[in-house]
Formats: sequence, C-alpha cells, structure tokens
Amino acid sequence: QVQLVESGGGLVQAGGSLRLSCAASGRDFRFNAMGWFRQAPGKEREFVAAISWGGGSTYYADSVKGRFTISRDNAKNTQYLQMNSLRPEDTAVYYCAADRDPNTRLPDDYWGQGTQVTVSS
Repeated sequence: QVQLVESGGGLVQAGGSLRLSCAASGRDFRFNAMGWFRQAPGKEREFVAAISWGGGSTYYADSVKGRFTISRDNAKNTQYLQMNSLRPEDTAVYYCAADRDPNTRLPDDYWGQGTQVTVSS
C-alpha cells in the first residue's frame, strides 16, 4: 500500500522557517514527479511546488517563488519543502503529492494526509 507521510509542520512566527518532509513507502518514487499543495481554511487546495523525477526541474507557485525550495532524496524516497520568510498567508494544511508521470508540474495520483503549518503575525 502506497503511503506518503508528511512531517515538519508547526507554529512559527512571521519571517521564520520550517522544513517539511514527505516520506514515501509502498512504492519506489525515484522515477516519479512529486510536489506540495496546500489548503487554507475556507479555500480550495492550491499548488505550491513540484519537482521532476531526477530533481532537474522544479516549479513554484508565484506566491512562494524565492521563499520556498523543493528538493528530493531518491535514495530515501523522500521529498522536502524548505520554507523561508514565512508569512501569515502561508498558513494552511500542506499536502505531499506524487504522480505516475515523471515530469508533470501537477502531481496528483497519490496524496499524504497533510501537516498543519501556522504562521503567526
């Protein structure tokens, strides 16, 4: 059974940093695109970042570009989201995603349960 498990969420002050991790099990994702989405209260889930299977291509939402960095360690079947200069509007549940496609910009075949990120002003 495929599982994506996020960790690293929490409460942080504006301007602070957090690093999210997503550990995959049940399937080797080294040849699959992965990414992050988020959903704030009362809003729809939105794309945050994605990374191609080899890590050579990365994609970001305009709202996080220059502040967030996505990366992956295929040996550990894990991806990361380094979030710097956090803002209150970054507050959301962050979801890890993976796709059967190796290069898609919107991975959405597999989902984690989510981890809460709260940024206080």
